[in-house]
Amino acid sequence: MPDVREWGLREYAPALEAMRALRAARQRGEVGDTLLLLEHPPVVTVGVQGNEGEPAPEGLHVYRVERGGKSTYHGPGQLVGYPIVDLGPRGRDVRRFVREVEQIVIDALAEVGVPAGRREGRRGVWTGTERKIASVGIAVEGWITFHGFALNVVNDLRPFELIQPCGFDGRIMTSVSRELGRPVPVSDLVAPVRRAWDALFGAPPGAPGPVAAVASA
Repeated sequence: MPDVREWGLREYAPALEAMRALRAARQRGEVGDTLLLLEHPPVVTVGVQGNEGEPAPEGLHVYRVERGGKSTYHGPGQLVGYPIVDLGPRGRDVRRFVREVEQIVIDALAEVGVPAGRREGRRGVWTGTERKIASVGIAVEGWITFHGFALNVVNDLRPFELIQPCGFDGRIMTSVSRELGRPVPVSDLVAPVRRAWDALFGAPPGAPGPVAAVASA
């Protein structure tokens, strides 16, 4: 069964280095597929589709990282998941993997009563017609994935309005708490995410799919 490690609240920089080290360990075969679950203090990250001119809230550190996508905000009350997965046995199909990561979030949200899905031509996980509840951006090196998803649970959504998350107006961002009309602790989403992860990645990989050239979401 793939591993899950709960890291709690962890500063972004050391978490990033630990994630990269785990990716390297997975490539060496020292660990199996692993999902990291954690929260970050307030920070902005910018993926490979972003640019130096993207706005950021004053006082927040900005990290340029190797994941797909543009800018996003992380803060306490948001559940972040970093799946470290070897795509070799999974057909080296990056696009399918991105959809599987989205499905983990969709299934976990369904379990707590928030209907969600994908939107054609838009990245991440959405609820309703125009509300984005989770961002997805991965990187792949040596066919091992890292980075992942950020699910808004009970975090402050106002910083999103200052950064144009993933190129969208920040006012589209929503959270589990906003959708349900009551505060929902991050801990309430951990078990559903774990179950969705086990359901998708605990079984043997399916038939190989085509190789995808772009690892962005």
